[in-house]
Amino acid sequence: MLICDSNGKGMDVGEVHRPDRGKSPVLPAASAAYLATLSGPEQRNTQRAYRSTLRALAAEFAPPGTAFTVADLGSEENTERLSAWFTRQWSGRAAATFNRHLDALRSAASFWSGQGWLDADPTRRLRRRGRAPDRTRALGAAEIEALLDLDVPLREKTLWTMLYETAARSSEVLALDVEDLDRRNRRSKVTRKGSAVDVIVWQTRTARLLPRLLDGRTKGPVFLTDRRARVALSAADVDTVSGRARLSYRRAEEVFTEFTKPLAHPDITDSGQLAAAPGWKLHGLRHSALTHAAENGANTGTLLAYSGHTSVASLARYTRVSPDALARWQAGRDPHRRR
Repeated sequence: MLICDSNGKGMDVGEVHRPDRGKSPVLPAASAAYLATLSGPEQRNTQRAYRSTLRALAAEFAPPGTAFTVADLGSEENTERLSAWFTRQWSGRAAATFNRHLDALRSAASFWSGQGWLDADPTRRLRRRGRAPDRTRALGAAEIEALLDLDVPLREKTLWTMLYETAARSSEVLALDVEDLDRRNRRSKVTRKGSAVDVIVWQTRTARLLPRLLDGRTKGPVFLTDRRARVALSAADVDTVSGRARLSYRRAEEVFTEFTKPLAHPDITDSGQLAAAPGWKLHGLRHSALTHAAENGANTGTLLAYSGHTSVASLARYTRVSPDALARWQAGRDPHRRR
């Protein structure tokens, strides 16, 4: 597909050509130039997430056939328009989702400013949303056992088990390729936040499930979609034999929420309340693993290695003991408890 830059020249978006510095390009071309800077393997998920935000921005401000440039975004009128559009688009979503889309726009705007294409930050009227601390995100040991014993597809059982046993981020596990796995030693290299390369280690449950999931595959993404990819994707994100694509975080979260609603809300009937009630989140597996490790006496150094954090402050919110553990501690020190 061809688009035109500010000089009217055609440009194939399939091949990214960075527009000349100082000449403000049309929005799709500028977005392609920015996304090309997120080219490292460790930035794959960021590029995918930011691309969806910039596509939404282009659909609103630069539909096909228009010549809306990046410089146009900086005007007062379009700053107001962008603020209204962004709020309408994402204010009803979770704070983390709202902030992620805002980060995508701000990162792109910073790049465009650095190229001399944009004079003012078009997101300047928007503010990141704070997140109230949730101290109930860790699941109890019994809930984890019930979850991992659910009769669910092999892909989900393997993913959930690996996430809990390794305490890795969902994005880190979903980015794994078969070639990354050291199955003999039950470990794999992953790319953490900040592009740091680290190692995750799993236990027996995962080790038993992986051979069944891979079914002889020796390369390609570990976790695949149910069907063949319907759009063109990077070769690294597709299994060349089956044509199936790498499982996305969004789909993995949807399936997890669907299967865990009855566990998360056992006292709610199927009258419609169940569908509306918030369920467990995929991130809860990591949170639970770290909490349980802390409850079982893991020291700070072990927890930092387990979590991939680089500071104790970042780790603190994961290591708050669960209500069940607190109750056991209280019972154990109660001088009037019946023996």
